[in-house]
Amino acid sequence: QVQLVESGGGLVQAGGSLRLSCAASGLTFSVFTMGWFRQAPGKEREFVAAVTRTGGSTYYADSVKGRFTISRDNAKNTVYLQMNSLKPEDTAIYYCAAPASIYIAQIKRASDYYYWGQGTQVTVSS
Repeated sequence: QVQLVESGGGLVQAGGSLRLSCAASGLTFSVFTMGWFRQAPGKEREFVAAVTRTGGSTYYADSVKGRFTISRDNAKNTVYLQMNSLKPEDTAIYYCAAPASIYIAQIKRASDYYYWGQGTQVTVSS
């Protein structure tokens, strides 16, 4: 059974930093692209960042480019999201996700991911 467990969320002031972690089990982690998405109240789930299986390629939403960094440690079956210079508009529940197979058509599209974690709340105060 595949499990994705996020941690590291919390309350932080604007300009601060947080590091999210997502521990994966039940899948061959090193062969899967991994993604981070977020959902704010009243809004649709949106893409934040993704990293290919070796970590060789990363992708970011324009809204977080230059502030967030996605990385992975395949030895620990864990993907990370380092978030710096946080803004109030970054407030959301953050989810990590994995596709159903090693092939993914649209790396930024939520419907291309099959496995999801329970999410971790990030709140940025102004």
